[in-house]
Amino acid sequence: MKISFLIHNAYGIGGTISTTFNLAAALAERHSVEVVSVLRTRERPSLVLDHRVSLRGLVDLREEKEHPLHLRPARVFPDSERRYGQYSELTDQRIAAFLDKVDADVVVGTRPGLNVHLALQGPERVVRIGQEHLTLDSHSPELRTVLRGAYRRLDALTTVTSADAASYARKMRLPGVRVEALPNSVPDPELPPSDGTSKVVVAAGRLVRVKRYDLLVRAFAQVVAERPDWQLRIYGKGQEHARLREIITDLGLVNNVFLMGAVPHMEGEWVKASIGAASSSFEAFGMTIVEAMRNGLPVVSTDCPHGPGEIIRDGVDGRLVPVGDPKALGAALLDLVNDDERRRRMGQAARENSRRFAPEPVVEQAERFFSEVLAAKREGRPAEPRRDGLYQSLVARRFAFRDARDARKNKGRSSSMSSDDDLSRKVEL
Repeated sequence: MKISFLIHNAYGIGGTISTTFNLAAALAERHSVEVVSVLRTRERPSLVLDHRVSLRGLVDLREEKEHPLHLRPARVFPDSERRYGQYSELTDQRIAAFLDKVDADVVVGTRPGLNVHLALQGPERVVRIGQEHLTLDSHSPELRTVLRGAYRRLDALTTVTSADAASYARKMRLPGVRVEALPNSVPDPELPPSDGTSKVVVAAGRLVRVKRYDLLVRAFAQVVAERPDWQLRIYGKGQEHARLREIITDLGLVNNVFLMGAVPHMEGEWVKASIGAASSSFEAFGMTIVEAMRNGLPVVSTDCPHGPGEIIRDGVDGRLVPVGDPKALGAALLDLVNDDERRRRMGQAARENSRRFAPEPVVEQAERFFSEVLAAKREGRPAEPRRDGLYQSLVARRFAFRDARDARKNKGRSSSMSSDDDLSRKVEL
C-alpha cells in the first residue's frame, strides 16, 4: 500500500506529530509512506522522522506568509476548528490540489479540519480515513455539527480510545463509516528502564490549564510535608508557566518542584525518575503516560476522560484518582513514595503492560484496518466494523465506571433541580 498522512504542521512539536511520525515509521518497513504537512515553518522537522518516510509541505510560511491568498480566510477548513486562524484560501487551494492528484491508496487526515477537507475533496478512488486525536465531547457544538455532515463521506474514522469510538458510534450517526479505536504507539525504549530508586516524580506536557499542573503542585506539597527529600520535575512549556512559578513560590516548594522547560527527547528524563504523574482534567489519550510506563515508571493519574483508564490498571501498574482532587492525588503519590517494593513491582508491571502500545502491535492493527477498509472500497461495499472481545470489554468497563461514578455524584442530590439544570444534563451534543 501507499499511505499518505495529511498533517497540520509536521515541523513543530506536539503529540499528533509524534504519533504520526511513529506510525509512519513503523508502516514504512512494509509500505510506501509519506507525510504531507499543510504548513512548513522551518527547513527540518523538530522531531526525527524515519528516513524511509518522505515529507513535503504545501504552504511554506517562510516564503508565503504574506501571499495574497494566505491573507484571505479559509472557506473549506471549518471556522469552528481551533486552528482556523492559521488556514486560508491558499491552504484551501493547496490541500485541494494535493488531494486531486494524490496517488496513494490510503489518505489519513490527522485533525478535524483536515478530515473535513479529506471528506469533501478526497477522490473516491482512495480510502479516506479521518483520525481523531481529541475526543468528540471536546469539540464545540458548532464543530460537531460540521463533522456530523462531513464525516459521513469518509470511509473510516479512528479514535485513540475505545470509549471515544463508542461515543462517535452512539452520537454521530455515521452510516457506512467504519469507526474503530487505534491507539497511539510509543517507540521501544533505547535506554535501560528506571530502577525505581531515585526520589523523583516526573510529569510532562504543555503547560496549559487542562493539564492541571497547579493541582499536581498542590498535591506534591503533601509529599514534601512528609518526604522533603523528593522532587517533582515538570517538563514542557506554555502559558501557565508564570502562574505555576507563582504557586510553587507561594507554597514554599522552590527546592522541591522544578519547571524544566521542553526537551526534544523525554526518554532520558523518564528513566531518571521513579514515578510518573498526570493531573489532567481531560486527556484524549495520554501519550506521556504510555511513555513513562514504557520506561518502567508506575503512573499516578487523574481518571479523566478518556485515555488514562484505558492505559493504567489501577493498583497494578499505576494509580487512578478522581479528577480535581489534590488530596487524593497527593495520597496516591505518597503511597508509592513510601513503599519501595510496591513502587518497584508496579514499575515492572507498567513496563510489561505498556508493550501493547509498542509500534509492532499498533502497526499490525493499523495495517489490518487499512487493508480491510481498502478491500471493502475496491469491492464497492462499506467496511464492516470490528467488534472483538477486547473492544467490547474496554467499552463496557469504561461506561460501567462512568455510570457508577455519575450515580455516586447524584446520590443525595435534591430532586428539585431547576429546569435549566435539567435541560443542560440532557443535552449531549
